[in-house]
Amino acid sequence: MAMMRSVMGLTSLILIGAAIVFMFFVVLSGVTDTTPLNKTYFLRADTSSISSARPVSQWTYFYVCGQGNTDCGKPVPDLPFGYAWVGGGQGAPSSLTGSHGKGTTSTHYYYLWRFGWVFYLMGLFFAVCAFFVSLLAVCSRLGSYIGAVTLMTALFFFSLGASLMTAEFVQARNRFQSNGINASLGRWAFGWTWGAWAAMFLAMITLCLGGALGGESRRQRKRDSAMHTEPAVGNGGSRGFNFYRNQRKRRERGSFAETESQRRVKDEYA
Repeated sequence: MAMMRSVMGLTSLILIGAAIVFMFFVVLSGVTDTTPLNKTYFLRADTSSISSARPVSQWTYFYVCGQGNTDCGKPVPDLPFGYAWVGGGQGAPSSLTGSHGKGTTSTHYYYLWRFGWVFYLMGLFFAVCAFFVSLLAVCSRLGSYIGAVTLMTALFFFSLGASLMTAEFVQARNRFQSNGINASLGRWAFGWTWGAWAAMFLAMITLCLGGALGGESRRQRKRDSAMHTEPAVGNGGSRGFNFYRNQRKRRERGSFAETESQRRVKDEYA
């Protein structure tokens, strides 16, 4: 069982590590023009008909970029959706534009992305914490359970973030398409995102199994210990009874030896 717990712990570490790498691919998209970062974006739309926008706009975690994640703007935390057309916006779907983000983004899309962005980052933070805590899962039941609880926290926030972000960009794609603008979701970004979710979910299961397997082994050891200490009845009585009977015989033999010795001393002086 200890070997199986170690295997479960190592498996969970590999899965959590993979999830963290996937999330960093999303967070760092648009930073450099290298694969897979240059292919990772949430939404791509033909914005050539929108004033002050690029011919093609690609939304990433920190940037709005052009084709191939090039010609990116400045990195902005919880980037307003309408920053793709700052200073303009004529020709953009009316449901996407509004008073937020320098008058570029509607309330719905502004807060949908803002909360999704924060929850995604919180999920990444707790996933990193779970990775280091789960190092103890290789040799400890307690490490398995603490790692599982930490990973549950990461999975909770990451599920919220991934769901909100998916909802936003699916709705935005539909709004573009309903206005006759070509738009498509980024397969790489959502593949990394939901792949990370699946990896964390499987890691959480393996951590729980690792803790449960360790507990079964300990209970078995307790049962084995109890079997050795409990009296075994048969062939003349219990082990405990035999022990006390042997002790009594030793005392009787000692008393008899003392009596014989005293008798010999008396005979010598008589």
